[in-house]
Amino acid sequence: MQERTVMASTFKARCLALLDQVELDRVPLIITKRGRPIARLMPIDDAPSGRSTFGSVRLVAESDAAYYSTDEPWESPG
Repeated sequence: MQERTVMASTFKARCLALLDQVELDRVPLIITKRGRPIARLMPIDDAPSGRSTFGSVRLVAESDAAYYSTDEPWESPG
């Protein structure tokens, strides 16, 4: 099965359009962060048959900070 790849920043900016495209084209989308695959978005009908999709999403970072970090320095206002 063919898959496409998109960076997490692009996925964030174009999420709804990419969801529509996956539904229309039926082609899974691999989402990467810093060049490393972190998630696969696929049409719900393509989930393995006989299995519920409940609980099929899992966090791949070791901590919330690693998952949400942009590695950009910032300062709190005030």
